[in-house]
Amino acid sequence: MPASLDTLRAEKQRRQDLEVVARKRIKTTAGSNNICDRESEILLLEGKIFESRQNYNDINILLVYAQEAGVDNEADVFAAVALCRVFSRLMAAGNLTKSKDLSENESTIVRWLLEKYKGFRAILIQHLRGNDTSRQNVALTLLMRLLKEEDKYLNLSGHELWCSSIFAEVIEALVTSSTAKMVGNTFVGQYAEKYDDVRYYLFANIGDMFSGEASETQVHSALSMLAAVHQTPDEAKGFPNCFLTPPSKTKKGQGLYSRAAYMKQIQRAWMGIIRQKLAKTQRKRILEMMSAQIAPSFLKIELLLDFLTDSFNVGGSTSLMALSGLFYLIQHKNLDYPQFYLKLYSLLDDNILHSKHRSRFFRLLDTFLGSTHLPGALVASFIKRLSRLCLYAPPSGVVVVVPWIYNLLKGHPTCTLMIHRTPELSERDEHEQWDPFRMEEADPMETDAIESSLWEIETLQSHYHPNVATIAKIIAEQFTKHAYNIEDFLDHSYATMLDAELSKDIKKAPEIEYDIPKKIFSKHDTDSCKDDSLLVRLWDFK
Repeated sequence: MPASLDTLRAEKQRRQDLEVVARKRIKTTAGSNNICDRESEILLLEGKIFESRQNYNDINILLVYAQEAGVDNEADVFAAVALCRVFSRLMAAGNLTKSKDLSENESTIVRWLLEKYKGFRAILIQHLRGNDTSRQNVALTLLMRLLKEEDKYLNLSGHELWCSSIFAEVIEALVTSSTAKMVGNTFVGQYAEKYDDVRYYLFANIGDMFSGEASETQVHSALSMLAAVHQTPDEAKGFPNCFLTPPSKTKKGQGLYSRAAYMKQIQRAWMGIIRQKLAKTQRKRILEMMSAQIAPSFLKIELLLDFLTDSFNVGGSTSLMALSGLFYLIQHKNLDYPQFYLKLYSLLDDNILHSKHRSRFFRLLDTFLGSTHLPGALVASFIKRLSRLCLYAPPSGVVVVVPWIYNLLKGHPTCTLMIHRTPELSERDEHEQWDPFRMEEADPMETDAIESSLWEIETLQSHYHPNVATIAKIIAEQFTKHAYNIEDFLDHSYATMLDAELSKDIKKAPEIEYDIPKKIFSKHDTDSCKDDSLLVRLWDFK
């Protein structure tokens, strides 16, 4: 035993000496521009390793080359590719496989090779975390090739291959590195989108990683990767497209063949991200994907309710996007959410027609209220509230509301009574007209809007802007048009309406003042016999 320990110490010292020699060689060759010599040396070392076990120590030299990235050359990349070939052949020959039948010396060699192989994987992961896109892509390709070789020759179980070996290290590097966005997209495009098993275990690993608290960078990277994965499993095809050897349809391997198990991993991954402390942009991005990508893949849609409710409480456009997700769950997943229209009604505040998100709001509002089976009292509340908001809304907002009201009245004939209803006289004052609509009521079913009238729309017929006055008159005419296309009115703004006015052909020249006033902010002299301006009569500018 002492002799073997001395042998091991001598071997360790020899390896350290070889590494020092290799580093000196790199420094020596770095000063020259002869890249071919460097590549030739790497190829020579690779060939010597294949020739005899006595040259295994040359692996140390290649590891040093692969670790120290050159600025003006790619010797590290060339060395990494050579090492990938070396370890692939060693795995194929069984030199990296532990066995009870091996002698003590053989076991020592296997342990040493496994240690060097682990170090090589660490170097590739280091390149994957770097900021050089070309080296990142090479590292990803080599790591995925090594994963395939491990599957063939190392007798590892499926869980070991995907969740505690190279693949788990790759996913962790892509998620935790702030410079791996491009290579992350490459990974999704070349592997996750093509292979069902890669996609399945991508969700599984992300679900494990985000079981606890994660940083904003990790959330951003994982969100980008999951957003790029669009394909869902097709159980009818049996998920035949696998990157590694397809598992047998036993109890341990059936998860890959089951759509329910597949969706469970997707659900775990998304819930891990949703539970994190999300930035506003990240929350919006998740809400944008909710209806088309996230919610259809959930087995338990009730898990999304807390996230959507919290998102609604954020306010602004986030609230609207949260309602869009809730509406999808109600419409397609039969979710019972009685507070939906109450929350939608609460968004109709003084700022909604002035908001930059007005177009998106009316697109979704038109969808939410598109059903002809909604109660008339509910629809009347939305019509009346928006009519009231039009009284102090910009013209670009009014021209959207009036056609929208027309469409609702057309789809809900019970609300047409609001057009011509004459307001009743108040019992308190026979000279005061009273509107039964309760603007401050939060519940749209309790506003008494159905008992009110649309006097606000009639008022808009005298609007200062001619376009608003003209479009408001459609409510007073016969409803011969089936419906208006709301998209034709959503893009109006002050700029577009001004451009429309300026581009009109002038049929009659406007009348202007022919007598230029000499005084505007002060009174005229008594002898001038001219009337003072309105400004002077109303205000004193002294």
